[in-house]
Amino acid sequence: MKPSNSGKVSRRRFLQHSVAATGLMILPARVLGLDGGPSANNRLNIAGIGIGGQGAANLRQMESENIVALCDVDERHAAHVFQRYPKARRFRDYRKMLDEMKEIDAVVIATPDHHHAFAAMEAIRRGKHVYCEKPLTHSVWEARRLAEAARQARVVTQMGNQGQASEETRALCEAVWAGAIGPVREVHIWTDRPSRGLFEEYWPQGIDRPRETPPVPEGLDWDLWLGPAPARPYHPVYAPFRWRGWWDFGTGALGDIGCHAMDPVFRALKLGAPLIVQGSSTRVNAETYPLGSMITYEFPARDASVQSHNPHIRGLTGRGAGGIAMPPCKVVWYDGGLRPPRPAGLPDGHLLGDNGRLLIGDEGFILGNRIYPLERAKEVAEIPKTIPRSPGHYIEWIQACKGGPAPGSNFDWAGPLTETVLLGNITLRVQLREDLTRFALRWDPVAFRFTNLEEANAFLRREYRAGWTL
Repeated sequence: MKPSNSGKVSRRRFLQHSVAATGLMILPARVLGLDGGPSANNRLNIAGIGIGGQGAANLRQMESENIVALCDVDERHAAHVFQRYPKARRFRDYRKMLDEMKEIDAVVIATPDHHHAFAAMEAIRRGKHVYCEKPLTHSVWEARRLAEAARQARVVTQMGNQGQASEETRALCEAVWAGAIGPVREVHIWTDRPSRGLFEEYWPQGIDRPRETPPVPEGLDWDLWLGPAPARPYHPVYAPFRWRGWWDFGTGALGDIGCHAMDPVFRALKLGAPLIVQGSSTRVNAETYPLGSMITYEFPARDASVQSHNPHIRGLTGRGAGGIAMPPCKVVWYDGGLRPPRPAGLPDGHLLGDNGRLLIGDEGFILGNRIYPLERAKEVAEIPKTIPRSPGHYIEWIQACKGGPAPGSNFDWAGPLTETVLLGNITLRVQLREDLTRFALRWDPVAFRFTNLEEANAFLRREYRAGWTL
């Protein structure tokens, strides 16, 4: 199956959508066709899908509404959430839940990554609003499909990259747009995941499939947990939570943290799709992501003189949102504890940290949200707050479901961001390792394909187990 409409979208139309999607986006509800939705005084009927871990935290943020249904394949892992909402109906299969409970208005999805697109698409097809944890999907193709489906269904959507609503994200955008460090040509982003130190890990990577086949724990529906992924015996190295490092289930450190850490950079620099992607890593295999990797994305210059579709920066014209040029830019991602070189001008003793972000401009750099050199920071100390502040990541979505402005990480934003993040994982595939030592991958977002290595296109999507279709 080919990506829907992949060959029917003109380059001009694609780029127009990209510009609209690369800001702190809030659109009137009438644009999404929500004028007939519930009033601001009504309470939404919300269902949770995948509730034992992050889903529990998400639902706590939704308790102003009615939590009417809970779905999880692991009764023991989700027991504390079932107890917290005793009036909610319980399910194992989200398809059955959505079929039986027509009164559901919206769903909150926090399953393992390989279920994200399926749970979200089932809800969208039934006209339900969707909050889905990051990364939006398990594959690049799924991200394109999901964004298209949400747009056509005119449902309210939000991806779970909570930092998009933060003061820090807005401050970074305002500093860049004000020209605090001049045009930005290079960005470095790094994380310590999947490890927290020499003897501690968030989840395992760089390992092979276990040979032991212990019994499935009581209360876990292993077949439903696998869902669209290829069948394999249960093992506690997969669930709960430790699935992130396995190709079949998770998206590794890049998928886990990339949508969080790259989001502010994409907004500040108005980035769209990359032209070139290349990666390097420790030893890789066909089962798990490597222990550490480095992904380099190359982006073209952006036509930032175009009037922005983003209401937060509407009326700001000239060279970029705040009068600054947007030249070609390189973004480098590091995980597994790898870090970039210390930037010239960073005073001795100042730490890069285990997790961080560095933007390098022609006139200085921003480490985290701190401007260097210090003399430059003094010159631009009073940067005006030009972007409206968010009422909160979760509140954005709830208000939008009731007819308010669209959330800042709706799928028109989150879809393209997820596509770019997950393109990086393709460069780590063991099947492509030798080829990718010879050249970097060239990406055409309109044709939806790599133009210089046909074999890489096979990894834009995945095959689904019998009985599962998207």
